Amino acid sequence: MADNAIAGYADALFAVAAANDVLATVEDELFRFSQALSSDENLQATLDDSSLPVHRRQQIVEDLLGGSASSTTKALVSMIVASGRSTRFSSIIDAFIERSAASRNKTVATVRSAVELDDSQKDKLVTALSGATNKDVEVKVVIDPSVIGGLVTEIGDDIIDGSVRRRLNQLRENFR
Repeated sequence: MADNAIAGYADALFAVAAANDVLATVEDELFRFSQALSSDENLQATLDDSSLPVHRRQQIVEDLLGGSASSTTKALVSMIVASGRSTRFSSIIDAFIERSAASRNKTVATVRSAVELDDSQKDKLVTALSGATNKDVEVKVVIDPSVIGGLVTEIGDDIIDGSVRRRLNQLRENFR
């Protein structure tokens, strides 16, 4: 699927969420679902399986999201699955989040951490990243135990790797 198609889906998701006045809620729910989907190869394969009837794949989404997501989020995920675009789900959601943040004059920083960050830590991180980039930054935190400690931050194409995993790898290289 071309980047224009991804942008088109992202714009459609944005328009629906904004029209229903649930943009922040849908953005958060889609981000969390995208992270869950990315970390579960079996679920991704099931939603991508064209031999399964569309209504069955949509039912799987409905069962997974159940009462934990808004009806708008469930409808949007179901629409992506029905259109056969679940293989590009994370790209569509990333573009949607960028579009949503841009509507608030912000840029998105995806931060990978081994543990959940509290509000104070998030606030300090936002301040530091905003100062470093000269942009208003919105932080999306992904829990990733492989980081071990520290943070890995992605802002657009820039990656700031302050993880313990990277430091351990550097030490291993230095001892070779």
